[in-house]
Amino acid sequence: MKKTALITGASRGIGKAIARALASDGYHLALFCHSNIEMLRDLAQELTEEYKVEVYTYCGNIADFEFTVTSCEDALDKLGRIDVLINNAGKASIGLLTDMTAMDWNSMLGTNLSSLFYTAKAIVPSMIRHKSGNIINISSMWGSVGASCEVAYSATKGGMNAFTKALAKELAPNGVAVNAIACGVVDTDMNGMLSPEEKAELAEEIPVGKFCTPDEIAEVVLGIIKAPSYMTGQIIGVDGGYI
Repeated sequence: MKKTALITGASRGIGKAIARALASDGYHLALFCHSNIEMLRDLAQELTEEYKVEVYTYCGNIADFEFTVTSCEDALDKLGRIDVLINNAGKASIGLLTDMTAMDWNSMLGTNLSSLFYTAKAIVPSMIRHKSGNIINISSMWGSVGASCEVAYSATKGGMNAFTKALAKELAPNGVAVNAIACGVVDTDMNGMLSPEEKAELAEEIPVGKFCTPDEIAEVVLGIIKAPSYMTGQIIGVDGGYI
């Protein structure tokens, strides 16, 4: 049977790695990005040619309700159904809370947390009708313990974890699993603000002695998808023993 997935924040980093892993496993895809549409289209063409799967692309602000719901509904129409929903889109900010503007705060909330409601609003009814589905939210270890100078980011990821656990309970009777991956330090552009020296110091603090790779997170995603549906409502730490 045709397998399908929708991935937000798919043009690079973790989302791109997940898209490649799912395409290699035979999934037809709907990929979302905020602004890197050419990069996303190149990825879509590459996956289509290499794995012979359908790939549809969408570009816009995932924090915008109308864009997200309309695009998700279009993806549903094109693919027929969405078996797997990966909420990966996110943004980070490092700095003192007192220096953060209300606009920055609201932007962080919209991208990291409100978007979960928007995609679920569009996709969950179809999953309920089919009595199956898998929702995986890409969270952070800071959602569990908090990080100094990343208050807004930590708060949104903590909200994501609570959203995951609550929605898992709500959808469990319908055969839909909802889990989150609490990522540690992943080697992506999001950590581009760190200098080589800062990266080296940070790696020394991690028990395994290195940053996680996007491909490793993608492997965990595949493992969750293939796990029994009894595994739901879990926040799965992938942080190299950091927390």
